Amino acid sequence: MTLYDGGHSEYNSGKLDIEDLKVDPFEMLQDWLDAAKAAKVTEPTAMTLATATLEATPSARVVLLRGLDTGLVFYTNYQSRKGTELTENPKAAACLWWAALERQVRVEGEVVPVSAEESDAYFASRPKDSRAASAASPQSQIIPNRESIEKLMQEYLELDTIARPEHWGGYRLIPSYFEFWQGRKARLHDRFCYVRAGDEWLIHRLAP
Repeated sequence: MTLYDGGHSEYNSGKLDIEDLKVDPFEMLQDWLDAAKAAKVTEPTAMTLATATLEATPSARVVLLRGLDTGLVFYTNYQSRKGTELTENPKAAACLWWAALERQVRVEGEVVPVSAEESDAYFASRPKDSRAASAASPQSQIIPNRESIEKLMQEYLELDTIARPEHWGGYRLIPSYFEFWQGRKARLHDRFCYVRAGDEWLIHRLAP
């Protein structure tokens, strides 16, 4: 077995105390997203999304957070592996990590599809080549070669308009749990979780 040295870097960017927290975890997440954007973090809305089959076989991948309202909104191919797993088991976890700020946010909850109108509006806002790629790609499926999908994408690019495919759209992860993590010296990190209790959020400090 190969052992990897984690190095001796220290987390010294900041700290997180109870008085720093918002009552509403959505506002807290928005503040941290804004801070990541202000720090010019590469892909500040990138989040690892974990799903699982009914047999509890997990899978994870990075998606982009495209909206924050009553939940965390992301878009994908409904026939992809994550789409199939969310149909079978509509629960997921997400993790956002900003190394430059030494911060992490974890979210867990139920996942529901967004409305067709929301999916249509977002799809229409995308660059034409992104719309063509989404329409052409049988995401997660085995394909014979790259040329086959490039050819299909080119056929879509030659169309005047590209309608949103029925197999593509959005999901909303509705949280029942948030966790905010701030790196601290000697790995004695600050961690706070929000747990939904009816219409309220209970806040607890967690051991690092």
